[in-house]
Amino acid sequence: MNILDEQLLKNKKHLHFVGIGGSGMFPIVQILHAAGYTITGSDVLPGDIINYERAMGIDVKIPHAAENVDGADLLVYTAAILPGNPEIARAQELGIPAVERSVMLGYVQRLYAHSICIAGTHGKTTTTGMTTQILEMAGKDPAAVIGGKLPLIKGYGKSGKGENIVVESCEFANTFLHLTPYTSVILNIDDDHLEFFGSMENLKASFRKFADLTEHRIIANGDDANTMEALAGIHCEVVTFGFGEGCDYVAKNVHMARPAFYAFEVWHKDAKLGEVELSVPGKHNVYNALAAFVASTLAGATPEEAAAGLKAFKGTGRRFEVLGYTAAGATVADDYAHHPTELQATLSAAKQMGFQRVFAVFQPFTYSRTKMLLNDFAKVLPIADQVVMTEILGSRETNDKYNIYTADLAAQIPGSVWYPGFDGVVGYINEHAGPHDLVITLGCGDIYKAAKMMIVK
Repeated sequence: MNILDEQLLKNKKHLHFVGIGGSGMFPIVQILHAAGYTITGSDVLPGDIINYERAMGIDVKIPHAAENVDGADLLVYTAAILPGNPEIARAQELGIPAVERSVMLGYVQRLYAHSICIAGTHGKTTTTGMTTQILEMAGKDPAAVIGGKLPLIKGYGKSGKGENIVVESCEFANTFLHLTPYTSVILNIDDDHLEFFGSMENLKASFRKFADLTEHRIIANGDDANTMEALAGIHCEVVTFGFGEGCDYVAKNVHMARPAFYAFEVWHKDAKLGEVELSVPGKHNVYNALAAFVASTLAGATPEEAAAGLKAFKGTGRRFEVLGYTAAGATVADDYAHHPTELQATLSAAKQMGFQRVFAVFQPFTYSRTKMLLNDFAKVLPIADQVVMTEILGSRETNDKYNIYTADLAAQIPGSVWYPGFDGVVGYINEHAGPHDLVITLGCGDIYKAAKMMIVK
């Protein structure tokens, strides 16, 4: 059941955002600003997003301070805001209601007649970016909320005057249950965030709740057993996509058009709808592109527009993003992959690209995930020719109950090396990677900083 409070925005005009400089906040700010709300905000450090917001006429204060809240009707804060924040304390003192970002996202989504909410353990950001690219190039002027920066719109999302909004919908902590999709897309369900969900059955149950919130149509990966189990007996129409002949939309004649970059035909029942050539590497992106093709054409784009948008799509930030070159001439790329399934897909694509060697620079993220999936990480990382790792980034966790270290993973990967910080990683790469090699940093933490340290200015 949807957990939206229908009265939360009633008679609210002035919205204050705590953590307004975050990439997840910016699209929400853009949309609500365009809708006529008075927006103010605060953050701890300046940055490009804050510069954009100030250029829009939004008053952004640095740093957080209690008086920044005065006059606001509603406070919106990011999940990263720590307990005891002076602005949240001030809001409580003044009786100003406060909600977390994902709650507000539910309201933003409902401002548009047709929402396309894209969920799944893997591929959300890429598929959301692809779908947005298609609809934008097709002249549909969609709104969008994306987990990565899409070059076409020069940001993480946008307000739009069309009827569609494309929303990346994250399952962690059940945040996607604040949404009421018109159309939902489920790409896959894999064993991630189990430190929160506890079991695969609980994870599938959460995706089922998300699907139950869908008003019109579910677009689902018909090849993914977990997804189809979660949707068994669902109340609304389910349209499937995949490689299997039993799917409603099928990718046929899948082949490499050039090393690591795939092309395929899209078929619906007995009709060929079009041919797609991708500009992002890896066979896994055929699934993402097929999902985006289906979602965008059912939202009004033509098959030709969908194919054109997909060919023009060259990725979002931190998704196999080529950043530059080392002093020795090695190509440096960065990718958000942090789960074994994602690492396998990314490294397999990297190995097909014709480089002499692939160096995987991996930052494990959270102790719970590292311990739970240790053997799986040890199986997929050696797809690379050389594995270089940092110590685990604990994020919201402490290591007291897990007692797991990168050394435990390195012990299972012959020839791998690890360092406690980025300086050691960068030194190793500078010493060993040459002009015909690819160095790819991997992880959802701050490993991208190491990639930028390697690049010659």
